[in-house]
Amino acid sequence: MARFFPLFLISVMAAVFAVFPLTDTDIWWHLACAREWVTTWTPVRSPVVNVHYFFQQAVYFVYNLGGAPLLVLLKAVLWGVVFALFLAPFVPRSASVGVREDGRLGLNSLGLPILILFVFRYQMEARPILFSLLILGVYWNLIPWIFRNGFRQLKVVPAVLALIGLQWLWCKCQGLFVLGPIFATVCLATHLLERGTNCKSYWRIPEYVFVLLLWLMPFFFREGLSLFLYPFGLLDRLMGFTPSAAAFASEIAENRSPITLLLAGENVVQSLLVVFLSVAALIYAVVAFIRRFQFLRNYAQSFVTLVWLVVVAVLALIAERNVLLFLPVLLAYLFFDNREIKWLMAWRRTISAVCAIIVALVLGLWCKSLDAFDATMISKQRVPVEAARWMVMNPHEGRLFNDDRAGGYLAFVNPSESVYLDGRFILKTADFFERYLNYSEKPADFIHDMDSLGVGRAIFPLRYYARWNKVLMVLSLQESWKTVYRDEYFVVLDHEIKK
Repeated sequence: MARFFPLFLISVMAAVFAVFPLTDTDIWWHLACAREWVTTWTPVRSPVVNVHYFFQQAVYFVYNLGGAPLLVLLKAVLWGVVFALFLAPFVPRSASVGVREDGRLGLNSLGLPILILFVFRYQMEARPILFSLLILGVYWNLIPWIFRNGFRQLKVVPAVLALIGLQWLWCKCQGLFVLGPIFATVCLATHLLERGTNCKSYWRIPEYVFVLLLWLMPFFFREGLSLFLYPFGLLDRLMGFTPSAAAFASEIAENRSPITLLLAGENVVQSLLVVFLSVAALIYAVVAFIRRFQFLRNYAQSFVTLVWLVVVAVLALIAERNVLLFLPVLLAYLFFDNREIKWLMAWRRTISAVCAIIVALVLGLWCKSLDAFDATMISKQRVPVEAARWMVMNPHEGRLFNDDRAGGYLAFVNPSESVYLDGRFILKTADFFERYLNYSEKPADFIHDMDSLGVGRAIFPLRYYARWNKVLMVLSLQESWKTVYRDEYFVVLDHEIKK
């Protein structure tokens, strides 16, 4: 059992670090949509595909049972499971203590993986990507095993059926469901290359059908083609291939490359670390491919995971939001698959001492951070908890304008009032999004549009993503705008609507 201890420890640390209040604001419109589909009073693009339906129903069920604390506990446990799933195929056959002769790192080098988890701990939120990584982790373990055993063996049938069912569920959990068929295709290609198999062989047909079914799962929903094309729309919003997607790719922080964020001086530590680790992973993969290519029959599983390491490293360099796809695969290689860096043997004692210091420091910092947690496990700094409570008790005339990050929470706590905007930017046109961003720089446009749209109340954040200082300064000079509520984090202004 000692050989499983490193996997267990890393998984537990991932779960521990994931225990923090709900800071991601999108979770609230997921909860609101689970109760009733939320529509903003501003126009949306069509067709509308609720690709998160199953995720929303799951988190809403948990929230109704135990509120935000239970939801935080569940997401912490699930993040631990995610890392366990990705590390599991790399567990050595015997216990690993120290640096082994084959170059694999042992217990005395757990400090680096734990430090990486700590640095990126606030990425581990209750978001749909959590379900995507859970399902992808199952694929990570089962699909190579299925192709390794072949479809002639009946024992693979339950796993095949389970994966088809998981893919069907995944299609309505998150737009990253396309990663499942892509991973299966990589596994199939590697399997054929490994065995030198005749692609027209009778026994290859079930394998092709299995992979094809994974690709076709979106068509088992009524949205069909729209659902199948959804991931490609997401990629467009990340890369800005089309003019209509350029604004989303450049203006939404999590859609921007860590390189761009680093040059702009934003999230410097995390961005620098992502760039360094991604480039290092790509270099490692190239070296490993060169050294192992002639031994493909012995390293088939390794080739699949190496290809995937390259895929997720590139994705992490494309957009900050993809870092979570990269971390589990990175840690699998960092801890369990270091055949290319046997020189670490010479530095065993130094590594042990440094890692012990890192672990002690990280745990100390984590314990200190617990003091800042609210017992409600809701981040009042990022969503208008008190302001929304006041707004429910004090209704207003006209429509509501809100910052995009507050929209989901306002829709959840006060469903009777339609919001201006929430986090589902994919439902908005580029023109609308650019006009919205323009308000913060040109208050005159804001005032003009609010008058014409019949807006009677507006709520703005004062801290955390507070881009509205210019607007607030100008509104304070307008007789038709009056501050009616203010706390440490949000301000509410009422507007006299022109008759």
